Amino acid sequence: QVEVVESGGGLVQAGGSLRLACATSGTIFRRNDVGWHRQGPGQERELVADITSDGITNYADSVKGRFTISRDNDKDTVYLQMDSLKPEDTAVYYCNLRENNGPRLGVFDYWGQGTQVTVSS
Repeated sequence: QVEVVESGGGLVQAGGSLRLACATSGTIFRRNDVGWHRQGPGQERELVADITSDGITNYADSVKGRFTISRDNDKDTVYLQMDSLKPEDTAVYYCNLRENNGPRLGVFDYWGQGTQVTVSS
């Protein structure tokens, strides 16, 4: 059974930093792509950053230069380092594991329960 658990959210002042962690189990982690998404109050869920199994990263324009996504395949964990936080970064942050099961079975998506990030002005 695949599990995805986020941690590291909290309350921080504008300009501060937080590091989110996405711990996974029940899957061959190194084969999978992982993304961080967020959903602010009254907003749709949006992609923040993702990282492929090969370590290739992609960022939303709104977080480029401030956020860094990384992975530790030994710990089956993906991190999101968030610096220079702004009030508009306030949201619930979700981790999305995209389990690659090969060409026949395709990709399965798993989501964590989310972690709240609140940035005060």
